[in-house]
Amino acid sequence: MALILNIETSTAVCSAALARDEKVLSFRETEEPNSHSLVLGNFIKEIFEETGLSSQDLDAVAVSSGPGSYTGLRIGVSLAKGLCYSIDIPLVAVPTLLGMTSGIRSFYPQASFFVPMIDARRMEVYAEVYDNEMNVYKKVEPVIVSPDSFSDILQKGKTVFFGDGAAKCREVIQSPNAVFSEKGKPSARSMATVSEAFFNAGKFENTAYFEPFYLKEFQAKVSKIKGLR
Repeated sequence: MALILNIETSTAVCSAALARDEKVLSFRETEEPNSHSLVLGNFIKEIFEETGLSSQDLDAVAVSSGPGSYTGLRIGVSLAKGLCYSIDIPLVAVPTLLGMTSGIRSFYPQASFFVPMIDARRMEVYAEVYDNEMNVYKKVEPVIVSPDSFSDILQKGKTVFFGDGAAKCREVIQSPNAVFSEKGKPSARSMATVSEAFFNAGKFENTAYFEPFYLKEFQAKVSKIKGLR
């Protein structure tokens, strides 16, 4: 039963959660814009004070690895690396869209597919498709939302769209199988199941060389290869 500090800073939401064996012991979160660098350290301090634990008790630190905001990801990863170095524990990277899906899946047990979305420019989103068993059905890619977007999976069954990019799809994608949910925002709380599974599987990052999946770099790649990754 690993004690893992989970950090999520990939979007406007900034959160931290301390979890043991997937159970969240303490949690802090804010959606205050541009506050990550100001509040994250205090969140972690408050979490340890509330639980009576300390960084020395940690078995690992898990951080949301993107895609997402360059500044937000940099803040979260820098703090996570610092903790891992200082107490010599492993770093676990949780893909942002996977963490989001882990947090929403139990609310829609009959859904065939889950599509977490991060808002990009204009009618573009960054999306990934998971099936009901949390397997990747389509890898993360930029999608310019149109009436035909995701038509292949919508024909196959109930599909849940969520995340801050889903709102722009609601009026465009018309299908009886489309469900648009307000749940499933990026949150350290929803990372706990994934980070525990990765820890148990020994899926650790090289702390010195790990870099998150920056949205800025992702956009550059898209322009070079005409929208395909």
